[in-house]
Amino acid sequence: MNTVPKTFELGEDWLTASTALAIALGDIKVNLSKATRSKITKSWRIVGNIVEKGHPVYGINTGFGPLCTTKISKEETKILQSNILQSHSVGVGKPIKKEIAKLMLILKVHSLAKGFSGISESTLDRILWHIENDAIPIVPSQGSVGASGDLAPLSHLFLPIIGLGKVQYKGETITTSQLFEKTGLTSIQLGPKEGLALINGTQFIAAHAIKVVEKLHSCLSQADIIGAMMIEGLQGSIKPFYNELHALRPFKGNLHVAKRIKRLLKGSQIMESHADCERVQDPYSLRCIPQVHGASRTAWLHLKELLEIELNSVTDNPIIIDEELTISGGNFHGQPLAMALDYACLAASEIGNISDRRIYLALEGNSPGVPKLLMDDTGINSGYMILQYTTAALASENKGLCFPSSADSIPTSLGQEDHVSMGSISGRKALRVIGNLEKILAIELLTAAQAFEYRKPMKSGILLDKVHKELRKRVSFAKKDRVFADDIEIGIDMIKERTIMKVIEKTKKEKKISFKTPYFNEFEVF
Repeated sequence: MNTVPKTFELGEDWLTASTALAIALGDIKVNLSKATRSKITKSWRIVGNIVEKGHPVYGINTGFGPLCTTKISKEETKILQSNILQSHSVGVGKPIKKEIAKLMLILKVHSLAKGFSGISESTLDRILWHIENDAIPIVPSQGSVGASGDLAPLSHLFLPIIGLGKVQYKGETITTSQLFEKTGLTSIQLGPKEGLALINGTQFIAAHAIKVVEKLHSCLSQADIIGAMMIEGLQGSIKPFYNELHALRPFKGNLHVAKRIKRLLKGSQIMESHADCERVQDPYSLRCIPQVHGASRTAWLHLKELLEIELNSVTDNPIIIDEELTISGGNFHGQPLAMALDYACLAASEIGNISDRRIYLALEGNSPGVPKLLMDDTGINSGYMILQYTTAALASENKGLCFPSSADSIPTSLGQEDHVSMGSISGRKALRVIGNLEKILAIELLTAAQAFEYRKPMKSGILLDKVHKELRKRVSFAKKDRVFADDIEIGIDMIKERTIMKVIEKTKKEKKISFKTPYFNEFEVF
């Protein structure tokens, strides 16, 4: 993980996915410097001057969307901003997770602190209070089309500022009125443009993208480890991972994965035992791990790079450049992240797809010494047969979820907003696919470990041997049928908790094992 400062200067420092997650966990504090506050106040005063002069500027003294030609009087500009939060709070569905809602607050305050949004210091300070006191608004998961900003979810996110909505606070869900009673806070009177600045932006999409970057990174790293264990269990060849091969087709992801697998297999007695066997080549699910895992790594890197630009951008509208220039543009449009999230969704699905193929391969009984269905006494026992049914179902479900949300657009706002990104759906869907992927990888971990066991008393390399021992502390070798759902749940917990990654890291440190590749920074740090 990146080395990050203990205090993050909002509006100034470069925000990454890992930094945002650390802020959400409370490991990093946030601050608004005097220089940043000065920029914020300058932009806020420019908006005040626009109101005084009466020259029409979208969202400041005009209506919204198709009402952009409707002039709003000076006296009504503040009412307009409160009304927009209420009228746009139309979200439906289950609330998003508290962590994602908190990330939305962090991302929004960082963007507003750039000083181009006309927001007031007092409003930003209230958002900071919610972050610092972990009073996180309830935000419905559905209702954003991913353009004009994530209007509905952001409206719900900021209802508590004007005394409405609900929050999660100290372990319970309460109304904002109850929060005010507990804390002594009162509602804020929003100034001109403030309501629009709060709800215009891509923070719902971007917060989901942060979790996609985090969770897909974990799955990719663990898929390499589990795939390497399966290679050992099924006596796959080491040659497809030679640098001499990948230098001839030097995609970064492929090179990175090949080097990782080769390092994981280093020193393995199991691999050495069949170095001179007569098998010419392995099935694709083993032989093409660098090409398939590598392609998904490249997709992950693409999303990570685009996300970091988005996290450090100003995405509301209109933008206050200076006293003379206010621009009504489209920085709120979610297309840049929507397309990348759909790409990442496909990348995650494909890791699950090839994992399911390796599980199936392990059951066939075609590898010397490994019995059909990974159990000696079959007939009365079904062995690991039905675990693959589950991965087949999950892999199929993921394929159905891979249709790109960003390929769709439905006009809204009476045609004023006639092309939208649907990026909010891209983000939610990608996380659903990754959740299924975690389950598939858990089952592959169980099956790889079962196949691995049949290679004893030969030893693996030290890294994979430690991983296998860690699993066996929790899930025993299966000699006969049992309720495998219990084993699967343990495996899923291990994947979610990154247990095998932690085992690898601990062993590397203890044994002083170097594990870097030429692309270490791009692919191991987010």
